Amino acid sequence: MVKALYKPFGILFGLLGGMIASALFSKVWKAVTHEDDAPDASDEERAWKQILPAVALKGALAAVVKAVIHRSGATGVRGLTGTWPA
Repeated sequence: MVKALYKPFGILFGLLGGMIASALFSKVWKAVTHEDDAPDASDEERAWKQILPAVALKGALAAVVKAVIHRSGATGVRGLTGTWPA
């Protein structure tokens, strides 16, 4: 029952995590490289050695933010209901 009620919140947490991770990546990228825009995989003017570190950093930050948000949400549900939602 708790799992079914938690699912919509999990989706919202995922969307929130994506927005947070994207904003965090932009700030980290700008601080490290002093460039406003990170290279994109379809950017014809960028080399692989520029694209791959950007994609790796973006993926790592997204995974960490997702884990923090989902774990915090599940912990909150357990605190409210006494049951782990997953």
